[in-house]
Amino acid sequence: MIDEEEKKVEKDAMEKALLNVEEMCSYLGIGKTKARELLKMPGSTFAVKIGNRWYANKRILDIWLEKQSGTFVR
Repeated sequence: MIDEEEKKVEKDAMEKALLNVEEMCSYLGIGKTKARELLKMPGSTFAVKIGNRWYANKRILDIWLEKQSGTFVR
């Protein structure tokens, strides 16, 4: 069962332009190791590094996901 704090993180993640690693994990249902791997992937268009922290641009991440799943329609 998801507690109230996790629900708040998920809700906040849906409204932000940039997702931190934890929010990206919650949004995609993946672990931190895989999230960091995706962010550091060569040619990752959705990855944004600010200082020493990685973020995912949510809008570009959504487009990338659609392309990966074969449902991208332009």
